Amino acid sequence: MLMFTDRLYQKAEPIWNKYLEHPFVKGIGDGSLELEKFKFFMEQDYLYLIDYCRVFALGSVKASRLETMTLFADLLHSTLTEEMELHRGYAEKIGISREDLENTKPSATLLAYTSYMLNKAQQGSEAEVVACVLACAWSYNEIGLALFQKEGASEHEFYGDWIKMYASDEFTQLAEDIKKLMNQLADDKPEREKAHLEEIFLHTSKLEYMFWEMAEKQKMWLEDSDLLED
Repeated sequence: MLMFTDRLYQKAEPIWNKYLEHPFVKGIGDGSLELEKFKFFMEQDYLYLIDYCRVFALGSVKASRLETMTLFADLLHSTLTEEMELHRGYAEKIGISREDLENTKPSATLLAYTSYMLNKAQQGSEAEVVACVLACAWSYNEIGLALFQKEGASEHEFYGDWIKMYASDEFTQLAEDIKKLMNQLADDKPEREKAHLEEIFLHTSKLEYMFWEMAEKQKMWLEDSDLLED
């Protein structure tokens, strides 16, 4: 039986394949990524996770069942402690204080992504909340598992911890829990609502690619030349 997340994956697969082909992701996998690019990424991603947590909090507010409310609360706690702790650990290695990390100025891509998630989550139901966060958790797990298969990648002295975090059994289970919840919430919805959830998922998948591109180019905003283009 085809699950709703199977449908989502089929639609998003061409986008997700480009993640693994992206020079930033490949650079993490083979250890060639420039440290300054990774630093920029971690600073922006830390800000992203703050708003990501706010979306989980909205999920708890909108949850119709205590079980779902608990799941959102667990996801919030896991992100605040484990995933954000990874960022704080890397920041310490690089020489960035926690205060500096939290005072990072957001890029245009980051603002576009988090504003979209928060807007959809605030306006929608618990199903829209899950659609907003699914692409991030699921695709990072896919990337982590793919990079983990590369010989020596997970043992890299700097990027190995990042790969092991997103390939871990714990993070895999987190992604599976969100997928399961998405399937449960979408199961009895009419096609019109399923199409809306699919639209959110695909849009956040595209924003994920833009985030990798932003990190590779260390791009805070549009260049003047971009602004002048038709």
